[in-house]
Amino acid sequence: MIRHVVEPDPQETDTDARVVILGVAASDAHAVANHLIAHGLRELGFHVVNLGTCTSVAEFAAACSEYPQAEAVLVGSLNGHIHEDLRDLPAARAAGEITCPVIVGGNLSVGSHKDTSAHERLYALGVDRILGDADELPRVLDELIAARRDADADARRGVS
Repeated sequence: MIRHVVEPDPQETDTDARVVILGVAASDAHAVANHLIAHGLRELGFHVVNLGTCTSVAEFAAACSEYPQAEAVLVGSLNGHIHEDLRDLPAARAAGEITCPVIVGGNLSVGSHKDTSAHERLYALGVDRILGDADELPRVLDELIAARRDADADARRGVS
């Protein structure tokens, strides 16, 4: 069961809407960008399952179970502790609890000096995409769904 949904989704009854799961990393209580991203995606017709702030990997996994049609898990971070917050992501992915792409964005390291290995460490945890700007999100979601459709078509044709 999902712990909480921060705001009602006007597309909740639209079964054809594209579904994304959105939340802020476990140790992070910054909500403004989360709400803005949810609002923007809803304006584009997405069904946004907004888990809000301080969302653990287990809560993202539970949402994936409840919404298996989700095309991505979107994780924001402003406090820079996302590496620690996503430490359970490899196990959740290995167990098949989170099978859709995981996209992260925001402030991905602590302090004014940015760690050049931050992206590499996130990819090693199982993150699929890292965004520097939330405005990139609709384009990236479109790219991911197109790639999935192409892979599904290839599989049906027996192409590897």
